[in-house]
Amino acid sequence: MALRSAPPAALALAALALAGCGAGESGSGQGPFARYPAKLSAWGLFAGELANHVPAGGVEPYDLNTALFSDYALKFRFVRLPEGPDGDVEPALYREEGPFEFPVGTVISKTFAYPTDFRVPEEGLRPLETRLLVHEEGGWVGLPYIWNVEPTDAELAIVGGPLDVSWIDAAGARIEHTYRVPNANQCKTCHRTDGERVLPIGPQAAQLNREYTYPDQDGTTLRENQLERWRRIGFLAGAPPAAEAPRAPVWNVAPSGSVDERARTWLDINCAHCHNLTGSGRTSGLDLRKDHDNRTRLGVYKHPVAAGLGTGDRVYAVVPGEPDESILLYRLESIHPGIAMPEIGRGLVDVEAVELIRQWILEMEPPAQRAG
Repeated sequence: MALRSAPPAALALAALALAGCGAGESGSGQGPFARYPAKLSAWGLFAGELANHVPAGGVEPYDLNTALFSDYALKFRFVRLPEGPDGDVEPALYREEGPFEFPVGTVISKTFAYPTDFRVPEEGLRPLETRLLVHEEGGWVGLPYIWNVEPTDAELAIVGGPLDVSWIDAAGARIEHTYRVPNANQCKTCHRTDGERVLPIGPQAAQLNREYTYPDQDGTTLRENQLERWRRIGFLAGAPPAAEAPRAPVWNVAPSGSVDERARTWLDINCAHCHNLTGSGRTSGLDLRKDHDNRTRLGVYKHPVAAGLGTGDRVYAVVPGEPDESILLYRLESIHPGIAMPEIGRGLVDVEAVELIRQWILEMEPPAQRAG
């Protein structure tokens, strides 16, 4: 089961149609969330039947080279930028590393869905949740919306909740699973850096530097590099040509990068939002960002900060050539609470990614001298 995102046509993306953000019904949230619309439809992000996810005017679909694993759910991503004082769209500002600087008023949408059968992922799609990231004056706010059964709309669900789902995987086996929608406050766990929330994680130069098939106004499709398109339509300012921007490999496509490059990219998008020098996992001493070469911070012959259940009685985070002695792999292979990493948003083992990380550790050259 190597699928991560469906073809762009899978949710019936069609020609862009005009739609605004209606006032809608509000109040299903509590406390500071009570002022947000109760229904996803009130945001005006999609035209026509909501479940088809046809982007409204000014809403752009996008995809990533390597995405966060979320129990094999397919993901459908969209962004809407606000209008500036002159009536034109206010662009995001390009950054070579890290997420772009999005203007206040940006709304980013990500829908998580499962097909009935992963062998035909464009059919029988069931959307489970749509997460909105809304950029306000005080920072970013995460809002989870859970879809009704029909599915005709999704309702604001600040506390999240479990959803039973089943599908046929790529090998023809039936999978029964309880998918868990995180609560709004859990956003802080992954999206906070040094006390400041930094959202989103995915939309950055290396991840967006890829081609995407866009619906054209005459009913045909247009294949275009996402960075080039964002520059062309005024969504991105200060960006170089795509050929001069960084490009992340696709973790499960061997020609896109070496084992080291693909494994480091997978760790970067799945783990580094916490495990960096200022993230919520900084006390571990691990820094799993892809753009550094400090082997100790990467975990090589590094003792864990705290021993116990999460170590599996293994001594080091990463032991070159010995994946089965490495705590990192032990935690990726587990679904046990208190052992599994990442801690939030995963109830299944990413089998294919585990094999990539295993190969990465197997091929890793040991350092000239071990850390103490």
